[in-house]
Amino acid sequence: MADEIRLPIESDDDVVVARSRARELASGLGFTGTDLTLLATAISEIARNITTYAERGEICITTVRRGPRSGVKVVATDNGPGIPDLNLALRDGYTSGKGLGLGLPGARRLMDEFDVETEVGRGTTVTMLKWGRET
Repeated sequence: MADEIRLPIESDDDVVVARSRARELASGLGFTGTDLTLLATAISEIARNITTYAERGEICITTVRRGPRSGVKVVATDNGPGIPDLNLALRDGYTSGKGLGLGLPGARRLMDEFDVETEVGRGTTVTMLKWGRET
């Protein structure tokens, strides 16, 4: 059975907890150094989008295995306003707020697999996966 951690995201403190818990889980799978930092940074970007645009949501962090590889899957969900133009939101530098516009495109670059499902008025789900070294 895969390890699973479900965390509410409502504040900056929750963002810090999500980063930390993901690092602990990934470390247990043998992730080290750079991979731990990339994972934590991607979670920060996505979780901060939740607190900024949706106010609250949830992050679910699970371990996954595919053949000899182990990884960490992160699913971030919210019931916020959704993203009106996903293609635009995935461009570097675009922001609908006061940020640098690096959240979604930055997280996409940091992770090995990345998907966004969004519907205006209903919310957004971001699914990301980071693979560790083959064992």
